[in-house]
Amino acid sequence: MADPKPGARLRSMTRKAHTYPSPKLQELYRLALGVCGVTILLGAWRDIGYHAGLLGVLLVLFLYQLGSYLTSSTKLSKIGRQRLALGMEFSDGTITGVLIALVAFDPIVTVALGAAFLVTIIGAMKATAPLDLFGAFIGALLGYWLLPLAIHPSTPVQLLVICISFSYCLLNVNMARHTHFMLADQHESVIRQNDWLTLRTFHLSKYLSPALRKAILTGKDVKAGTQEKTLTVFFSDLEGFTKLAEELDPEQLTNLLNTYLTEMSEIAFRFGGTVDKVIGDSIMVFFGDPESRGVRSDAISCVSMALSMQRAMKELQARWRAEGIVNPPGLRMGINSGTCKVGNFGTENRLDYTLLGRAVNLASRLESAAKNNEILVSKDTYDLIKDAVHCSDKGQIRIKGFAEPINVFSVTDLHKNIATRQATENKILVSAQAPRATENSDMQPAQLKLDG
Repeated sequence: MADPKPGARLRSMTRKAHTYPSPKLQELYRLALGVCGVTILLGAWRDIGYHAGLLGVLLVLFLYQLGSYLTSSTKLSKIGRQRLALGMEFSDGTITGVLIALVAFDPIVTVALGAAFLVTIIGAMKATAPLDLFGAFIGALLGYWLLPLAIHPSTPVQLLVICISFSYCLLNVNMARHTHFMLADQHESVIRQNDWLTLRTFHLSKYLSPALRKAILTGKDVKAGTQEKTLTVFFSDLEGFTKLAEELDPEQLTNLLNTYLTEMSEIAFRFGGTVDKVIGDSIMVFFGDPESRGVRSDAISCVSMALSMQRAMKELQARWRAEGIVNPPGLRMGINSGTCKVGNFGTENRLDYTLLGRAVNLASRLESAAKNNEILVSKDTYDLIKDAVHCSDKGQIRIKGFAEPINVFSVTDLHKNIATRQATENKILVSAQAPRATENSDMQPAQLKLDG
C-alpha cells in the first residue's frame, strides 16, 4: 500500500501528539516532589501545633509548580527559558535535600525520594545531572544546619510517600518504554528508507559513471551552472552499423548493440572516464571531470581507453563472425583535448550534466574522419601524450566547421607495449636461431673426419 502524503502524515502526528501529550520528565518529578512535600507537612501539622506558617510553605510549594509553565512560555527569550530551567532543576535538587533533612533522614522517606530523584537523572541521561546532585547535597546540608525542627513521619505518611514515589517511577519506566518503542519504530523506518534509497541508487548507477555518481551523492547543491575546464573528449561510432541494421532482425541487432555498449562502457569506467552520452551506436566519454589526475594523465588515460576498446572490438568482431555476421561493424574513434564548458545545462527542473565547446566539436569531427578501427587525435592531444604513446603523423586535413586545416595523428600503441612486443619478438627470433646453431656445430666434426 502506498505511503500517505507527507502533509497527511504530519497532520496525523500533530493530532496524535495533541491528543496524547507527553509530559516533560522534570515537570513530572516536580509535581511528584510537591505532592510528597505537602504529604509530609500536612502529616506533621498536628505535631507542630497547627502552626499557621505551614500554610505559607504549602502556598510556596504550589506557586513553585507554576515555574514549569514559565520554562515553556514564549514570552521569555530562548536563553531566558534555558537559564530558568537550569535554575529550577537546581531548586528541585535543593528541595529534595531539604525534605530529606526535614524528616531527619528517615530511611523509608529518604530511599523513596532518592529513588525518584535518581530515576529522573539517570532515565533522561541529563547533562545537568551534576548540577542536580549538587543541589540535593546543598539542600540536605542547609536543612540539617538551619531547620529549627525535625519531623518524624508517621507510618501512613511513609506509605503515601512510597506510593507517590513508586507511581512516579512506574510512570517514568512506562514513558521510557514508550520512547524506546517509538525510537525502534523510527529506526526501522530509517532502515527501510535507506534500503529504498540504496535500491534507487543502484538503479541510478546504471545511468551514471562512478565518478559522477560519487560527486552527486556527496550532498552538493545541484543546480544549473557551468565552469571552464581543460578536458580530453572522446567520440566513437560503429562504421557500417546502418547497413547492418537493415540485414539483421531487431533481436539480433539489439543483442549486438547491447554487447558492444556494455563492453565499451565497462572499459570507460575502468579507465576513469565519464560516459556523457550513448546515442544509438555512438559513445561520448570525457576525462578530467568531476575528478582529474592532471591534464596529461587524463589524456593518456583516454588514449589508453581507446586502445583497449580497439582490442576489445577485434575480439567482438571475431565473435560476431562466429555467430554468422559476415561483415561485422568496425570502430572509428576521435580524441581531442581543450577547454570546455562543463556542468549542468538546462532548467532548475530538468538538468543535463554535459560539456560544450570547440574542443567537443573537434573530437566529434575527428571521429567522423577516422578510418575503420582507427584512432585519430588532434595536435593538442598529441602534445600531451607523445611521451607515452606512439602516433603517426597524418598531416593536415580539412574539418567541417573549422576554417583552418587541422593537424591530426593516428594512434599506434603505447610505447611500453611496443617495446614489450619487440622484446618478445627478439626473444622468439633468438630461440628459433639457437637450434640451427646447434645443428651446425654437430655437423662440423663429421665433415672434418671425412676430409681426414
